[in-house]
Amino acid sequence: MAKDHGAQIKDDALYEELLKQGNSKEKAARIANAKAAGTLDHPGGKLEDRSKADLLKEAREIGIEGRSKMDGAALAKAIRGHK
Repeated sequence: MAKDHGAQIKDDALYEELLKQGNSKEKAARIANAKAAGTLDHPGGKLEDRSKADLLKEAREIGIEGRSKMDGAALAKAIRGHK
């Protein structure tokens, strides 16, 4: 069972797991609290549910090379791997 980290941490188990992965206390707290509040997901939805045009736009914005030759699944994988 996860240790109680007080009222400021909304998901103690996730917070502890993030600390074990090497994240700072501040980053772990932000992620754990966002996940608990339901605000962690990308506003555009899951990558697999987005159109190829949306994926191409995001790939262009983050500078993924070879994006014009990729299909939707490859774009989603490249975007996910970039972040």
